[in-house]
Amino acid sequence: MDYKAVRNLATLFFDQSETYSDRPFLWAKHSGTYRSQSYAAVAAEVQRIAKGLRALGIAKGDRVLLLSENRPEWVIAELAIITIGGVAVPAYTTSTTDDILYILDHSGASAAIVSTENLARKLLPAARSADACETVISIDAPGAETQAGVRVLGWDAIAEMGVKEAGDPVEWAASLKRDEVCCFIYTSGTGGRPKGVMLTHGSLLANCEGAHDLLRDCGLDNEVFLSLLPLSHSYEHLCGLHFPISIGAQIYYAEGPEKVAQNLSEARPTIMTAVPRLYEVLHDRISRGVEAKGGLSAKLFRRAVALGRKSYKDPRSLTLLERAENALLDTLVRRKVSGRFGGRLKAFVSGGAALNPDIGTFFLSLGVTVLQGYGQTEASPVVSCNRNGLIKIHSVGPPLKGVEVKIAADGEILIRGELLMKGYWLDPDTTAQTIVDGWLHTGDIGKIDEDGYIVITDRKKDIIVNSGGDNIAPAKVEGELTIEPEISQAMTYGDKRPYLVAVLVPEQSFIEEWAKSSGVEANLADLSENEAFGKALGGALERANARMSQIEKVRRFVIASEPFTTENAMMTPTLKVRRHKIRETYWERLDGLYARN
Repeated sequence: MDYKAVRNLATLFFDQSETYSDRPFLWAKHSGTYRSQSYAAVAAEVQRIAKGLRALGIAKGDRVLLLSENRPEWVIAELAIITIGGVAVPAYTTSTTDDILYILDHSGASAAIVSTENLARKLLPAARSADACETVISIDAPGAETQAGVRVLGWDAIAEMGVKEAGDPVEWAASLKRDEVCCFIYTSGTGGRPKGVMLTHGSLLANCEGAHDLLRDCGLDNEVFLSLLPLSHSYEHLCGLHFPISIGAQIYYAEGPEKVAQNLSEARPTIMTAVPRLYEVLHDRISRGVEAKGGLSAKLFRRAVALGRKSYKDPRSLTLLERAENALLDTLVRRKVSGRFGGRLKAFVSGGAALNPDIGTFFLSLGVTVLQGYGQTEASPVVSCNRNGLIKIHSVGPPLKGVEVKIAADGEILIRGELLMKGYWLDPDTTAQTIVDGWLHTGDIGKIDEDGYIVITDRKKDIIVNSGGDNIAPAKVEGELTIEPEISQAMTYGDKRPYLVAVLVPEQSFIEEWAKSSGVEANLADLSENEAFGKALGGALERANARMSQIEKVRRFVIASEPFTTENAMMTPTLKVRRHKIRETYWERLDGLYARN
């Protein structure tokens, strides 16, 4: 495909729906079974809803908020919105009513689309208070008591409204220009209120072209994706929706993190994108399962990992005997691991945050291809990614096709290309500070190695400068801490201080095992103040510290009273740690660590 010749995302979809008309496109669970809708069927529904939106009075440039879990209707809704020249404004299902109200008012959305009754309970109060939102379209019918005070129309009612609407949606789409805005993706807000990133058809198409060039060595042919990340996340929005459309792929919607293992075996994906947390969970689940089984199976598994790691570092380092042994382990161990992921996975693509190199190497040693990438919402979002022929798991790979990258004098990574956003909605000052002379200032610090691969050291604004003037990357330290099986989450602290301290969240399995052996309740809030429990967790800290330099070592720690979650606002919807929120919550306890003798 000549991506540069494609006019816009809606035209791309309609063209693909003709090319792959009978091919399954969207798969979702119904009564416990995955069922599909073809490209042609989805295209017909997109046109029905597009006409309904037109009949409702939504015009070119109007914003429409979209609040839904991943499901076929999410895709149909967004494609319908952009088909008529509207601007889709996805929101996270974890958003509060206040969050939704902010996005409704900030975006000036004239309508909102919501999926379930539970989400309608959060959205409708916000819609009643919003300045511009006149109509809510409900995919699933909300209860009568929820609808009071706002105009609510059903999904089918909108489609019926469009029956008499004149014109052809495919022709409407054809009139859209490549540089027009098609969506606002709101940043996750690690440091305050989210900003509305204006992405264009062209910026997303440029990303699709780069992704195609990246993965073409995998032999792209009727690919199958398993979509787990929220479609409101810029990473999934591109890599789990518009890029799959561009290659005529099938998309299965996962039922949630707790069922991802089951869904992997059902969908048998060929490509899957996810944030590092998924790989951490899978690593922990696989490792614990092996250790619980024990015996010869555990020995073979550990040997496969050891030889796989050695081969990854330097394939020539294996002796003749080790090569033969490693080949045998492909059959005895690695084939079984592959089966857990459906048996035909070509690549996991990791993005959204930094992947711990040890976790990445673990999967590579087991024959599972993990390609770590890097991006930002402001870049639509993918900037770079490792390539299958040369994986450097500590890096985020070379820039995608069509992307220029350079390192500023202070180490900041700068990006240029069609993939860049048009700017922040209603925020020209921040836009001017972020894109200077055509270069996006990412706020990330890094370097480019001899092969053109980008290595990121940390966020510019997150770097800890201790009282001795040393610069410390907290993400690196936290990665070392959470590789320990007892530690689930960590946040380091120590700006202008003599040494680092941390807030640690123990793994639930460790909490339960220790509590059982100690004859106490497995209650984290109580155990966070338990001195003996703290000493037990301290063993994991000592092991992590042994791998770090003197200035990176965490001297003391407090135990969190609850995990970092989106519900308590200590994590963003994209599962990044909200440092400022954690510091606010634990400031007194952290500060107290420096007062000890």
